[in-house]
Amino acid sequence: MPNAKTPLTRLDVVSIDGMRVLRLTSDKSYGNALHELVPVVPGQGSLLRWQWRLDQPLMAADLRTKDGDDAALKVCLLFDMPLEKLGVLERNVLRLARAASPEKLPAATLCYVWDHLYPANTELPNAFSPRLRFIVLDSGEKQLGQWIAHERDIVADFRRAFGHETDTTPPLIGIAVGADSDNTRSASLAYLGDLTLTFAPPQASSVPPVPVKQ
Repeated sequence: MPNAKTPLTRLDVVSIDGMRVLRLTSDKSYGNALHELVPVVPGQGSLLRWQWRLDQPLMAADLRTKDGDDAALKVCLLFDMPLEKLGVLERNVLRLARAASPEKLPAATLCYVWDHLYPANTELPNAFSPRLRFIVLDSGEKQLGQWIAHERDIVADFRRAFGHETDTTPPLIGIAVGADSDNTRSASLAYLGDLTLTFAPPQASSVPPVPVKQ
């Protein structure tokens, strides 16, 4: 977990392959770029799309352990899940964490990651907190340096990760992208672009795509 002395991951906009994209450079560091949203309950058909490219992976990472809890590329969805959906212990732990942290700590965060160790489609909890869960989308080194596009069904993925705790999808309150290598004391280099969120609300009306600012 990051502390006050942990350096920040460098996030900057660059031109590469004819595109303007976000470059994520980690070096024993931790950092996320958060795009807050007006709370919206995503309905069936709500989609998150993006493309990413990993050039330098984190070979020492192991998401199942605290010492290896790093990701060279991650895109995270933050949900405002009601505290009453949590067990008493987790509810109290989260309340204490919120009181001690200047950051917003949602009760449910789902992160898509590129990981070298676990195969694609692996779903697992964060080693530090079950309030954060990972879905591995890309794995290994065969596609290093290549752009890979993804499209994810927000509601289906939330139910996959947190459906054992709630039968409804809570409001989506933010999207974060980042990279961290503070636990493994290593370094990574990645790129991310064309991040777009399309809401299909529970109501009959539709909302056009919302580009996420970099």
